[in-house]
Amino acid sequence: IDANLCREGCQECVLACNRENGLEGGTRPVDVQWIRKVDLKERATGRTLSLPVMCQHCAEPPCVDVCPTKASFKRADGIVLVDRHTCIGCRYCMLACPYKARSMVHEPITQQKPEVPRGKGCVESCTLCVHRIDRGERNTACAEACPTRAILFGDLNDPDSEISRRIASLPTTQLRADLRLDLGVRYTGL
Repeated sequence: IDANLCREGCQECVLACNRENGLEGGTRPVDVQWIRKVDLKERATGRTLSLPVMCQHCAEPPCVDVCPTKASFKRADGIVLVDRHTCIGCRYCMLACPYKARSMVHEPITQQKPEVPRGKGCVESCTLCVHRIDRGERNTACAEACPTRAILFGDLNDPDSEISRRIASLPTTQLRADLRLDLGVRYTGL
């Protein structure tokens, strides 16, 4: 995610995620969101930034470590997911996530999208549009919707991918790198 390209006030990534995944939420902080925009201000310079924050798809995900039923799990490709059939709604994963990327479904859900099952009493978060990836598509809804291409999605394990080349050419930052979780989401321009 290139913070230099992300525009303040733009919510296209949030809205695209909501549409793609059948989230009824809007763009207010109280709504269910798998991606949210965060505004930052550098105290020393006054510089402001607006950037999307979602599940960081950690290589060492604390949400997986604390899940008593193993409903939170990491796939071989690095995508961190929640199995709604195994989730008991204990919310340990929500407490363990330093990025506040998970939310609890409190109400019954109607008019769901078949490829994105959701359920009352389950925890959920960004899936990196896993249903698209499993169909062979190569982009997430948020990246596709971004008008400035601030969000770039790809395979970090493929050295020839556009994302790997971009990361190799620009300095990147992981949010809370001090936690040493080896995040799948990288930021530049912070």
